[in-house]
Amino acid sequence: MFSAFRIPRTFAGRGLALAAALLLSACDVPVSGGSGGPKIDAGAPVPVALLVPGSSGSQGDAVVSRNLENAARMAIADLEGVQIDLRVYPTGGNAGGAAAAATKAADEGAKILVGPLYSGAANAAGLAVANRGLNVLSFSNNPAIAGGNVFVLGNTFDNTASRLVGYAGAQGKGNIFVVNARSTAEEVGRDAIARAIAGNGRTSMAGNASFELSQQGLVAAVPQIAAQVQSTGANSVFFTSDNAGAMPFLAQLLPENGVSTTTSQFIGLARLDIPSEALTQPGLQGAWLALPDPGLSANFNNRYAAAFGSQPHPLAGLSYDGIAAIGALVGQKKSAALTRTSLTQGSGFAGVSGIFRLLPDGTNQRGLAVGQIRNNQVTVIDPAPRSFGGFGF
Repeated sequence: MFSAFRIPRTFAGRGLALAAALLLSACDVPVSGGSGGPKIDAGAPVPVALLVPGSSGSQGDAVVSRNLENAARMAIADLEGVQIDLRVYPTGGNAGGAAAAATKAADEGAKILVGPLYSGAANAAGLAVANRGLNVLSFSNNPAIAGGNVFVLGNTFDNTASRLVGYAGAQGKGNIFVVNARSTAEEVGRDAIARAIAGNGRTSMAGNASFELSQQGLVAAVPQIAAQVQSTGANSVFFTSDNAGAMPFLAQLLPENGVSTTTSQFIGLARLDIPSEALTQPGLQGAWLALPDPGLSANFNNRYAAAFGSQPHPLAGLSYDGIAAIGALVGQKKSAALTRTSLTQGSGFAGVSGIFRLLPDGTNQRGLAVGQIRNNQVTVIDPAPRSFGGFGF
């Protein structure tokens, strides 16, 4: 947290929805009987457990739980020819509650679990039902818990880093300098960027600099960071910080020290457009960021608002995606629809914010657009891919 920092004043149709329930067509081997999951009766309602962080006593958990359930029921309503028996289990937002909820869901006949939200809870839920042959599609974006019978639906740092590094390389901006705070989250982000750079033939790591996560530490580090960027000849600077942390100050102080979007391409691992007031920062004009397909996301938000009277929580779409993917697989009328082999079929699924697929290691790939901040708004400069194997993959 940057509690000691003085925050700048500016910060004080159904047709598209149905696409989310469809498997993407591809040349992959079709879904067939696989291992690592239960057999189902595809002709009968399929019991699906939705694990939400309700009953924790937190108002925030109550709100997100309601949104996750609403989105799941939206997805079920959009399915055709598939019956999902949705059963909702509150976890209390903790590992013990998640393990108990997962066990109860398994005892009551669930064939797959969607959720929980928090990584510790998701890990506990997976462990609780591992010997029951049930897979868990968690809402977490933490790859550390992925694997075995646990999948993460949330967008990961690796997804974002890979998309932006790939685009930078294609645009001749692939000599990348990475700047991160000395915090666990930002160091995880730094490592994701480094992996993306190493895995791309058109990019290289120009260097890396870090700073102490405090006002004094950042102010002291910026001149040194600027000097390093300039000495390496980097043509891009990739930041791990967000606008709730150090990014507003980096965007202000680095240009004052000779490094700006006119000399280097600024790239953000975080959503630099959140909150919307951040778009007015002079130092971020020209910066790149990755984001879900704006058209598809807007369609989901509008449909949700029309149905429930408010905009959805940012995580609600993950619940829709999980149920829609299950529905698409069950719709193939195969008893092995919910095995690991089926869940990880390579063509993926069309989600409410773009394409996604689950990987054998439990992580995911999501199709993201590249946006640029121009004139205080985000302009898409490279659309999200509509199939796997295209640009960005």
